[in-house]
Amino acid sequence: MQPHAMLPRRWSPAGIALAALCLCLACSDDARPEPPVARLSVLAGSPSGQGCIDGPIATARFNYPTGIAVDGSGNVYVSDSNNSSIRKIVPGGSVSTLAGASGKLGSLDGTGPSARFSGPSGLAADAHGNLFVVDGNNHTIRKITPAGVVTTLAGSPGQPGSSDGTGSAARFKYPNGLTVDGSGNLYVADNGNNTIRKITAEGVVSTLAGTAGVWGNADGMGADAQFGGPSGLALDPSGNLIVAEGGNCLIRKVTPAGVVSTLAGSTWGYADGTGSAAQFSGPNDVTVDKTGNAYVTDTYGQIIRKVTPAGVVSTLAGKPGEEGTLDGAGGAARFKVPNRITIDGSGNLFVTDDNATVRKITPAGIVSTLTGVAGHSGSTDGPGASALFNWPNGTALDHAGNLFVADQDNSTIRKISAAGIVSTFAGTPGGWGTADGTGAEAQFQGAGFLTVDAAGNVFVADCNGQTIRKITPAGVVTTLAGSPGVSGSDDGTGADARFSWPNDLTVDASGNLYVADFGNNTIRKVTPAGVVTTLAGKAGVAGGADGVGLAATFNGPAGVAVDAAGNVYATDYLGHTIRKITPQGVVTTVAGAAGQCGSNDGNGILARFSLPFGLDIDPAGNLYVCDCGNNTIRKITPAGVVTTIVGVPGTYLNKPGVLPASLAEPAGVTVDPVTGNLYVSLPDAILKVTFK
Repeated sequence: MQPHAMLPRRWSPAGIALAALCLCLACSDDARPEPPVARLSVLAGSPSGQGCIDGPIATARFNYPTGIAVDGSGNVYVSDSNNSSIRKIVPGGSVSTLAGASGKLGSLDGTGPSARFSGPSGLAADAHGNLFVVDGNNHTIRKITPAGVVTTLAGSPGQPGSSDGTGSAARFKYPNGLTVDGSGNLYVADNGNNTIRKITAEGVVSTLAGTAGVWGNADGMGADAQFGGPSGLALDPSGNLIVAEGGNCLIRKVTPAGVVSTLAGSTWGYADGTGSAAQFSGPNDVTVDKTGNAYVTDTYGQIIRKVTPAGVVSTLAGKPGEEGTLDGAGGAARFKVPNRITIDGSGNLFVTDDNATVRKITPAGIVSTLTGVAGHSGSTDGPGASALFNWPNGTALDHAGNLFVADQDNSTIRKISAAGIVSTFAGTPGGWGTADGTGAEAQFQGAGFLTVDAAGNVFVADCNGQTIRKITPAGVVTTLAGSPGVSGSDDGTGADARFSWPNDLTVDASGNLYVADFGNNTIRKVTPAGVVTTLAGKAGVAGGADGVGLAATFNGPAGVAVDAAGNVYATDYLGHTIRKITPQGVVTTVAGAAGQCGSNDGNGILARFSLPFGLDIDPAGNLYVCDCGNNTIRKITPAGVVTTIVGVPGTYLNKPGVLPASLAEPAGVTVDPVTGNLYVSLPDAILKVTFK
């Protein structure tokens, strides 16, 4: 937003006596009031250390590092997912970018920075120094030579499926982890298909175990076996695959012949023990040492587990259920959603941690931070910077100037008073669930975004819970629409309606809610009585077509806002566009071009966005968009003119100060309708943009 017109300065009595003198000096530049300076500052929390900086390991920055691999020379490679790049860490040295470019999504083959990725995750290195990358959002498997030359080995960009075949004829669906054997064969955890795939050195893809589209946990051979969300895998010394199966909380074993058995695990939880007596909380990845012991990132347990060949499970490092960033020995260390893991020839483990760091664990269980700068997350209430958050998403203001925050990973709704004091309004930190109740008695399951109506009621899109929740000013939480934990696309009233990953919602002057139903690719309407209808988009159909009602298509609608006339605006996250839906359901594209990401400012369809997420609208009809992939806040005037007002495209670093300043992974934006100031949510903090 442009700075407001400057108001006259207030005069003290002494100043009034000097007024005549000041008038005589009016033509002097030194006597003129300084113009207002627009600034970005920290309102509450501690901004994360995410960014994209190469250089010495002590100062390098990462942005959601995921996959990790070690080559024969001890070089560590990292899939820097939100930077869309592959990074290289030289032993005892520095960090460099091997391939891809931060802030530039795509699927281009090429050398070094000319290549493009979209959500790279799993990594594996072969004996010749080649890297193999799971390019998850592109549904492909990529290869990178030691010289940084990137090619697509298998799959077709943007075309999910389950077909076997050679090279681009094969199809994957959100593949996740992979490993490589001594003959150059790759094995892929094809997460979206619930299968284990094999790719020969020539690029021939076959399905080794599981059946595409079938979720289960049955042991058996080949297609008779069933998986539920396989995410990571590794080869043991006998050539068996050890699979981390996050959806079923199991560790599975697959022989070279495709015979599947369950090595360890049973139900969600935490317990050491043997075989089915052990419990895991979202095992995400696995690596295996020379003697056949498996090491597992137990992601939501916040720990690293060890599984012997006999299925005996123990905890190597971290404390169950306690999130943090502490280095130390064994149980004294803390992790924040540890993601992927690999092992070097000396038995050292390397773990990508969601606190923007890469951690190292020695064979003795000593944990240290290899590189990256951790943020400070938690659930502490209190004033300003002393408060801690854990992945806050949406924010919303009430008429008294209180800012409500959906603190997703804490499973709470937080409140920041006009004086900057943070308190917990509803839910209990770590109390993940769907229970209604008052204050701390209530539970949330992945609260996404929220909104506040004229009466002070807070409405929450409980994303993982598949519901819309209502919180009264007294903190009483009820479920307005949807059935807890049950996804779908049915219209209906209250619990009869179904949602699929509802992400954001907004409220109009009549109390109607509009929901960005991300998983269904639709915009839904919920009346104050809980009657749910589909305003625009067709469930299960992704696209960027304008049109009326069901004839229009969306591609991952993430954020919504409504103007005084009842027009709804939505960010099409995967389509990289901003859409408008009239009260009659007529959908048009306000800015950006479907499927074309970038950072260009401009008018309407000439502008470009990269993964736009949250948005809000001011009383004059200006839209403010959290352009997540560019790490910027964009403004769109009613005439469709797009400008960048906060952050620098391609700069991934939290640096408050005079605008444009810089941001790292902004998620949500809220505009104060009175002052025009903005509030921006980051992974660990809430920032404020002041224009006067």
